Order: sequence, then C-alpha cells, then structure tokens
Amino acid sequence: MVKVNLHPSVYEWIDEMAKITKPDKIVWIDGSEEEKRRLIKEALESGELMELNQEKLPGCYLHRTHPSDVARVEDRTFICTPTKEEAGPTNNWMDPNEAYKMLYSLFDGSMKGRTMYVVPYLMGPANSPYSKVGIELTDSIYVVLNLRIMARIGDIALKHLGSSPDFVKGLHSKATLDPEKRYICHFPQDNTIMSVNSGYGGNVILSKKCFALRIASYLGKKEGWLAEHMLIVGIEDPSGKVTYIAGAFPSACGKTNLAMLIPPEPLKKLGYKVWTVGDDIAWMRIGEDGRLWAINPEAGFFGVAPGTSYKTNPNAMETIKRNTIYTNVLLKEDGTVWWEGMDGEPPERGIDWLGRPWTKDSGEKGAHPNARFTAPASQCPSISKEWENPKGVPISAIIFGGRRAKVAPLVYEAFDWQHGVYVGATMASETTAAAMGKVGVVRRDPMAMLPFCGYNMADYFAHWLEMGKKIPNPPKIFHVNWFRQDENGKFIWPGFGENLRVLKWIIERCEGKVSAKETPIGYVPYVDDLYLDGLDINKEIVEKLLEIDKELWLKEAEDSREFLSQFGDRLPRELIEENEKLKQRLSK
Repeated sequence: MVKVNLHPSVYEWIDEMAKITKPDKIVWIDGSEEEKRRLIKEALESGELMELNQEKLPGCYLHRTHPSDVARVEDRTFICTPTKEEAGPTNNWMDPNEAYKMLYSLFDGSMKGRTMYVVPYLMGPANSPYSKVGIELTDSIYVVLNLRIMARIGDIALKHLGSSPDFVKGLHSKATLDPEKRYICHFPQDNTIMSVNSGYGGNVILSKKCFALRIASYLGKKEGWLAEHMLIVGIEDPSGKVTYIAGAFPSACGKTNLAMLIPPEPLKKLGYKVWTVGDDIAWMRIGEDGRLWAINPEAGFFGVAPGTSYKTNPNAMETIKRNTIYTNVLLKEDGTVWWEGMDGEPPERGIDWLGRPWTKDSGEKGAHPNARFTAPASQCPSISKEWENPKGVPISAIIFGGRRAKVAPLVYEAFDWQHGVYVGATMASETTAAAMGKVGVVRRDPMAMLPFCGYNMADYFAHWLEMGKKIPNPPKIFHVNWFRQDENGKFIWPGFGENLRVLKWIIERCEGKVSAKETPIGYVPYVDDLYLDGLDINKEIVEKLLEIDKELWLKEAEDSREFLSQFGDRLPRELIEENEKLKQRLSK
C-alpha cells in the first residue's frame, strides 16, 4: 500500500464499520496486478468466479448471482435526507436516523467468517481536479474485481485523496442476500452509501449509479457542476476536427450503440470517425474558456449482454473479448459464452445462467435478460485518445433522446438553454415489449435521470436553469428520435451507424453552417441539409420523419404539464412558462 498520511476520519470510519460488521480480517486493496491474480485465484477456489476458455477469452471469467438478485432494485433504493421534500416525489425517501438504525441492525455481524475489503477508488482520470475519491468496504471479491474494472482503484485513489477528509463512504455486505431486507440507501448530506443483501452489480458496485449519479448529482448542485446519465462521444470530420457531444437516453434507446457508433460507408469514405469518451456518465463543469467540459468518471463499461452483437455494436463485441467479467450469461461447452441476440445460430446446448443444463429447444432463456459484461474502457477500439484527459473534453451539443412512434421528429433543436431544459425535463419513451407492463405506454424520464437523481428533481431542474445562466458559451440542446414508425408499425429511420447523419447536421448547426426551419417545437432540418448520400430512403419519407403533428403535440404538452405538476410549488416557474409558450405556438 502506498504511504499516504490519510485523514484520521478515514481510519475512524473503517474501524466503526468493522466493529458493526465483525469481519474475520480486513484487507486493504492496492490495485496491483499481483493482487488481482491472488483475488482471482481465491474467487475461483470459492466458486465465486468460473474460468472461461483462456485461449478464446483471455482474462475472462463468469459469475452467477442469486436468482432473486439479478437487477437494480429501484423499489429498494432510498434517498435519505432530513425531510421528504428534499428527496422529492420521484425518489423513495427514508429518514436518515431511522435508515441508519435499520441498516446497522442488518449489518450487525454480517461479515462474520468473511473478509472486509477496503477498496479506495478514484472516479475520473488521474490528476484531474474534477475527479473524486470513494472508499467501498465490501465482503465480496466479485465487487472488488468489478470495481477494479469500473474505477481506478487502490494506491492511485489514496494518492489523489492525500490527507483530505473529502471522500464518499460506501459500505456493502452480501449479508444473507434476503430480498425482503435488501436496501440501497444514499445519504447525500453525509456523502455516504450503504448497500445490504445484494450481490448484483448495479446495487453493489457503489462507484456506478450510487456515487457517480445519485451522490454526485447532489455534490454537483452544491458545488456548481453537473453529474449526468450521459454518453460522451467525439465526431471527427474530414479535416481532423473533433466535436464532442453528450447525450442522455433512457434504457432501450440505443445509448451504448451511439457511444460506440461506427460510421456508415459513405461517411467513412469522406473521412468521418467516431471516438468514445464514455458510454454512461458525464461529469460536466464550466471551463476557463466559458464552455462546458466533460469527463467520464468511469474506467469501464457495465453493459447489458443480450442484444449486443456484431450487428448492433461491433466495438462492444471487440471490447469484451478479454479481461471481462460476464454475469448471468450462458456457458457454452467450449468454455465461451452466449446470450440471446448474439450473432449466428444459438448453441445446441450449454449451462444456463441458473447453472442448469440448457438446450436451444428448451424454450428457456440461456442468459438472463439483464445479463451483464464488465470490461475495461481502454480496450474499446473506438476509445478516444482524450478519454483520460484531466481537463476533459469541450461539449458543443447536448442531445436528449426518446423512443416515440409518432410524436417526436427525427431531430429538432431547442430555441435556447431554458427551452432545452424543458425538452430534457419532459423527455419520454414508449414502453417496448421488452419492458414490463403494456406496450406503448409513455414514461417520462427527465434527462434519463429519474432513477438516479440524488435529490428533489424540481431542484435539479432549477440547478440546470441556474447553470445555463453561468455558462458564457453553452452547448446547443437537441432532441432525437430514431424510433418513428410508419402506419404498419415499422421503423422509418434505419438507425445504428446511420445516426451519424443526424449528428453531422447537429454539428453543422453548432458551427452555424446550416439554417433550419422554425416550428412550434424547435428548429427542424431542411431535408436538403441532411446528408443522405448512399442511403436507401427518399426525400418524402425524410419529410415525414421531420413532420410536426400539432394535435399530437398539444396532447404531449398537456401530458407534460401533468407530469410536471407532481413537483408542486418547488417546480421552477420557467418550465411552466415553456409549457405555456409551447401551447401558444401550437395553437397559432
């Protein structure tokens, strides 16, 4: 372990948590390769990991979670603030004193017979003033090995922390894995996260949604920056100039695919390239030049495996060929892995995610629908050379996206920052067959942050509006919808790599190179300004993709107003104003 004079509060907190959880031993994680080998050996011996075919998948391992523990549990996730109003109507709330009391009783003796791993981790690039440190205490080797991929762990984090008391405390124990006593609790005022009775990634890799979004969003409000559920991507044009875009998309809207987009042939021939800075989270601050600058606080990808293929995301497939932990996928007879939606024919047989023999005719899924891969971002073929730049990258455009069959056009630009915040605050997706419940139900997910905002969302909107006043050169804000359907329910736009054509227009708008048509909802492209060469789609269809149906939009405005009304008097009046102005423009 690196010699650092840590603040006494670090040791005091660890001692206090150890007294409660009562581990047999405490091991400090240093992040070294030797340590990684030792931990993997232990995990293989205990059965926590299974070794995969090291010739075909070098450095890759398989993990299976408990069948009751396969996804983030939003109904068991709490924001613990002194008053319920501070958490807001879209979060589950618990009184901090009651939460601590309950949690300490669940943690009491939970690590008996186990090792407590002390994992210091750094969120963000080394030597970046924007990066922050967390320390997670856990009794799971699986968590340590995942954190090793998802963050920069060990000595690098301790060096960054130095003698500062400013770190995010995280306590996790698998305890008994009792789903009825499973809690993921956040204490924004205390910089603390506690997770008990889960072993599944999103609930227990506390660096991810818990720190990087829920706690960080609160810190951002307090300190004057933004922690967002956004990808960061760089688009290089034929001259070599790279423009960076941040984008927020709810699940099942193609976020990871966009982050690792491969240009279609006609644009590739022109010299366009796409660079991945981050696939999930952006921390954004105002730079010295008055622009918004973003870092990706993570070091890895925690992606959904089913549906990932060379057809949908070749760069992800290349990334996960080595040094990857797979969770709840099918184990093939040759020691490799498979999941639904992968390229080629399903294997004849294998061992499913529950550890049972499986055949392709069994009618059962081989991989869990939420099966995951954890892979180092550095392995991604499209990773940007700027992804670990301590300064971050300058953001020219922010994109909000949803899955709408009829309402939203392919792309439109907000009139200004305030209008853009309204667009983000009311963005929505229609449920697909893959989601629970009815198909086509509209679900609002402001800025794709509904499950991840660590405080009252009305205050979060106010923070966005306030940030807009402080950014001298703010990014332009856009909305995209790749999922417009025709009368037969077929997608009109081809999507995937072709989405770069829309990003090209967005960049040209940011550079003032193209004009746009003013509509009641924002600026829409002229068809001739969209680069459609080599695309089998006629101009009439593209016109259709850009149509604004006033009646549908009036209903949309009413639905949005109803959604916003839940925030009561705390909702910034600017958003009501934007809603009224939208209705007025639509009624002309």
